[in-house]
Amino acid sequence: MAKRKLSPILIVPVIAASILGTFLWAMLRDNPDELQSQFIAQPAPPLSVEPFGGPLPELGGEVMLVNFWASWCGPCRVEHPVLMQLAEEGIPIVGVNYKDDPEDARAFLAELGDPYTAVGADETGRTGIDWGLYGVPETFVIDSEGRVVLRFPGPVTPGALEARVRPAIEAAR
Repeated sequence: MAKRKLSPILIVPVIAASILGTFLWAMLRDNPDELQSQFIAQPAPPLSVEPFGGPLPELGGEVMLVNFWASWCGPCRVEHPVLMQLAEEGIPIVGVNYKDDPEDARAFLAELGDPYTAVGADETGRTGIDWGLYGVPETFVIDSEGRVVLRFPGPVTPGALEARVRPAIEAAR
């Protein structure tokens, strides 16, 4: 029997399928909801934003949240009752209004309530870039030393609050 030579035309799809399979496996082995942050356990970036009404606090001194939000953001409306609950519990929350019209932002807070101890406007999105923001809403837990303990992308729902945010707050204390 004569040996057949393997055609290069058959090798290319096998190699391509192997590379694609490796890439997909790497994507699925990690938690797709977890967006890594280079700031975990590092000092939080500065909040270079225009204050809405009052001065912004220094990050640190006490455990707090920094929440990036916008009036045009549907998921921000979903998480808002949870933020109101945390504020009622006495957890300080600094709000960063992201790429929004200031009047729309004020109307949003007037309609739904204001859970924030202070609010700043990031009209250009520069602060969001500095914080590694993927979109809104995103919430960061900051410890009393001003370090990032948790980056939580997406709306803080009741389930996310209990599974991820509260444990991070407790760990930060």
